[in-house]
Amino acid sequence: MLRAKTLAPLLVLVLIALAACSAKPAPDPALAETPKATVDKASLAVFAPLPASVPGESGRVTEEAVTLGRMLYYEPRLSKSQAISCNSCHDLANYGADGKPTSDGHKGQMGDRNSPTVFNAAGHFSQFWDGRAPDVEEQAKGPVLNPVEMAMPAEANVVAVLESMPEYVDLFRKAFPKEKRPVTYDNMAKAIGAFERKLMTPSRWDTLLAGDASALTPEETVGLKAFLETGCQACHNGALLGGTSYQKLGAAKAYPGVTDPGRFKVTKVEGDRSVFKVPSLRNVEKTGPYFHDGKVASLDKAVQDMAEFQLGKKLSPQQVKQIVVFLKVLTGRIDRDYIKPPVLPRSTASTPKPDVS
Repeated sequence: MLRAKTLAPLLVLVLIALAACSAKPAPDPALAETPKATVDKASLAVFAPLPASVPGESGRVTEEAVTLGRMLYYEPRLSKSQAISCNSCHDLANYGADGKPTSDGHKGQMGDRNSPTVFNAAGHFSQFWDGRAPDVEEQAKGPVLNPVEMAMPAEANVVAVLESMPEYVDLFRKAFPKEKRPVTYDNMAKAIGAFERKLMTPSRWDTLLAGDASALTPEETVGLKAFLETGCQACHNGALLGGTSYQKLGAAKAYPGVTDPGRFKVTKVEGDRSVFKVPSLRNVEKTGPYFHDGKVASLDKAVQDMAEFQLGKKLSPQQVKQIVVFLKVLTGRIDRDYIKPPVLPRSTASTPKPDVS
């Protein structure tokens, strides 16, 4: 049996241990340096949560069309060399981009504009940097026949490739059951568009917009406040934080080295020279390099340039860092099952052979 003199030191140790367990954790020094910031809910009214999908003109996107569209998206036989697919330049495993300033096309030709991400693109008010296509269905037609990109000589050649494989004929029939001849170039684009309309990447940003004030960390809230105070939301608003307007590159201060005519190439209106569609900031952390020519590799540099040349503001390195911290909140969740590469139909004896000429 223990004596009182022996128990006393033990009791002291027990009391010290209990006090340590009940004490609050020591504050994180990094968080202690983060200034307190709150964002007025009214300032978030220019944004909107990301929808689960974007309906087309015909309304609901059918699963049959999505299944066909997924296969066509990954189908390299839609190119002259049978080596390039939509996914080659818009890699779904890489947030829908290829990470290059401009992309490699037929026989190694390089495009003249950066390939934007296809994730969430169906929500844009127009497609391509110059807005020459109204929707993702129309956009899907362009690269296939572009001599620098997939280089198919004509729509009839594409149809011949698809009709040569019975599995595709059957899939087109299921996706477009009311049509006598469902395998058409237009239906190819409609199916790809149906697949792309569900390529959505929600993030913690949407959780915040849904009313959860704790969705962002203190540092991210500071970054959001810096984003708003700088005025970035003037162009980067809506559900996609962009994709809703055209803007002149260098609206406040002439942007150096701009040679691309931009939207002028489409409209021939002088005021549209050097005007481009405002890109979405969704997944911007993952989709560099930046701008229409892909010449800016760093997100920090992109933020700095946009503040200076679009808004006429010089940001401090700290402000740039704060905004970049917020922009990373916009990196969303990819449905890996939805984008899983499908097994494609086998070529038949009648399938046209690759042409690399």
